[in-house]
Amino acid sequence: MDNDRSAVINIGGEEHELILTTKATKEIAGRYGGLENLGDKLLKGENFEMAISEIVWLITLLANQSILIYNLKHKDKPKPVLTTDEVELLTVPSDLAEYKTAITEAMFRGTKRNIESETDPKNV
Repeated sequence: MDNDRSAVINIGGEEHELILTTKATKEIAGRYGGLENLGDKLLKGENFEMAISEIVWLITLLANQSILIYNLKHKDKPKPVLTTDEVELLTVPSDLAEYKTAITEAMFRGTKRNIESETDPKNV
């Protein structure tokens, strides 16, 4: 995949790329009302169980984007997508704290904007 738009995590001994695609953005918007509401929802979870469930859902969503992209390009040998149950079973709570950094990195890379300044002829 393209490291400029992904972050890598390890789930159960296997590396997975977290990618914020347009498809994932739509799903996040449907669940939270937009990317801007995501941080508030994760930080202000109503309880610990709910916060863990939301982080696991987000990790599963972002990790599955790279699998779905792979499957789109390799229709003859698709890989199975992750389920939230698999992510819960293959991780420990301390992993989730590390994954939050990767989630932030993938979100940042997925929404980054390359801004270029034009040369002003007056300043040359």
